[in-house]
Amino acid sequence: MTVLPDDGLELAGEFPDVPHEQWQRLVAGVLRKSGKDVEGPAAEEALSTALEDGLRTRPLYTALDAAPESGLPGFAPFVRAGRAEGNTVGGWDVRQRHTAADNAAVLADLENGVGSLWLGVGEGGIPVSSLSGVLDGVYLDLAPVVLDPGAEVEPAARELLRLYEERGVARDAARGNLGADPLGHQARTGGTYDFAPVAALARRCAEEYPGLRALTVDALPYHEAGGSAAEELGSSLATGVAYLRLLTEAGLSVEQACGQLEFRYAATADQFLTIAKLRAARRLWARVAEVCGAPGAGAQLQHAVTSPVMMTRRDPWVNMLRATIATLAAGAGGAESVTVLPFDDALGLPDAFARRIARNTSTILIEESHLVRVIDPAGGSWYVERLTDELAHAGWEFFQEIERSGGQAAALGSGLLRDRLAATWAARSAKLAKRREPITGVSEFPHLGEKPVVREPAPEPPTGGLPRVRRDEAYEALRARSDAHLAATGARPRIYLAALGPAAAHTARLTFAANLFQAGGIEPVTEGTFEDSGASEACLCSSDALYEERAESVAAELTAAGASHVFLAGRPGQYTGVDSYVFAGCDAVAVLSATLDRMGVSR
Repeated sequence: MTVLPDDGLELAGEFPDVPHEQWQRLVAGVLRKSGKDVEGPAAEEALSTALEDGLRTRPLYTALDAAPESGLPGFAPFVRAGRAEGNTVGGWDVRQRHTAADNAAVLADLENGVGSLWLGVGEGGIPVSSLSGVLDGVYLDLAPVVLDPGAEVEPAARELLRLYEERGVARDAARGNLGADPLGHQARTGGTYDFAPVAALARRCAEEYPGLRALTVDALPYHEAGGSAAEELGSSLATGVAYLRLLTEAGLSVEQACGQLEFRYAATADQFLTIAKLRAARRLWARVAEVCGAPGAGAQLQHAVTSPVMMTRRDPWVNMLRATIATLAAGAGGAESVTVLPFDDALGLPDAFARRIARNTSTILIEESHLVRVIDPAGGSWYVERLTDELAHAGWEFFQEIERSGGQAAALGSGLLRDRLAATWAARSAKLAKRREPITGVSEFPHLGEKPVVREPAPEPPTGGLPRVRRDEAYEALRARSDAHLAATGARPRIYLAALGPAAAHTARLTFAANLFQAGGIEPVTEGTFEDSGASEACLCSSDALYEERAESVAAELTAAGASHVFLAGRPGQYTGVDSYVFAGCDAVAVLSATLDRMGVSR
């Protein structure tokens, strides 16, 4: 928030206030030049961006866009931070994930900047019997251990507690989380397990291990099933409330029950949405704690993980950029722990280089960018405060819907969550197909000649519950068809791009068409004649003026030369001989799939 200096000097004091209506008139004037005749609020709305959950990002925010007071760091409603000092003392906890029994990789991470370990244990991960070997040489009183044990929470917890005793770790020095998450397991696998042992572990942690928590509220299954930010928030809130009920029924106080939960959220490359989501999550959980009669216990402990959904298999190097933005957002949003997934995570087990880049991403942001020197750096921004408030309301509404259905377990069992997440993902998939949400290196600027990045296969994750989606899945299927065709015939499917007129007339649409077809694994040919190209289809690329003069004649020439299908790069028109059109906003996935079908590329 802006605070005037003691002398009362206001730098803008001699300038007259500019009415909002004047800005809207200026916007309307600019839009009118581009062919949009709108006035007043409609002009501002024309520049707004639609988000999921019915939210919109407006082009301008002012002091009139007030949001509820966000309070102070470390105090309810904990919007600005769960602790008074935020992450200013040492930065956030750099938490690395391991799913393979590789002690050397674990030690390398801890020796080079990682602060805690997140271990996938049990089915699809590290065998419980191998836990001792994986943690060999690890100072368990210094490095917190967070388990992700699935249904094997009891044996995994027993083994970790045994290691603490065996290695002489004082009970008040043990840090981490035993990872019990029955509802998260149900979301992942469709299966359930008894909560009684979990309650016993929670009681033991509360009484004997003050730095150890027993349960994780993992929102990643809902994010990975295609859920929106508000659906992720609502699902985590419903899960947390369900655990509070069960823990208090088992004899824990509300304060003790809250102290046994750690919340895990996805951090995406939409930095402002991620910042607002983490801030909103703390506000919502503070409200739950307040209603339960324990407002002082409402500081939500957060673990942010860079989104698996955004990671691509093609051109995986771009994942480094995505992960950097997501990590920045997680840190600025106030997460106490951050896991950066290696850039090759979608391809298999990460190699040493990928793990190094992942941990150094946090190190650079903390040590060189000094991101942690300011608590809640986005706080006070009219945009961020308003987005936090709107997202909190949307998340609360979804939470109430789940509660009305009988709670999180009932919503999972009835299919309510599956259906809602599927609908959200279908809407997003349509944007991805039309490239309204571009994926660099995949749907935009793909590189057909890239050398594939090969990794050892990772353990298969649990299945049977909610689906796991990826942004690149539709384009990956197209590229896989092209790869198979290349392996079978020695050449990729090709399309001839017929450039009409000078470079100034055709370059923009030629580049557009080349990018579009390469996104489906179709190699564009721009040199020579159609007969020499080895292509069976062609695409005209030029300006609207030249299309009027030459499109029909050139289309006829291409058809006579053997082109079985002629595209035109531009808005649909009435040109004889042109079979279909490709343009910004067309369904690229549908166009490319149909093109591969016509070219005889097998599915």
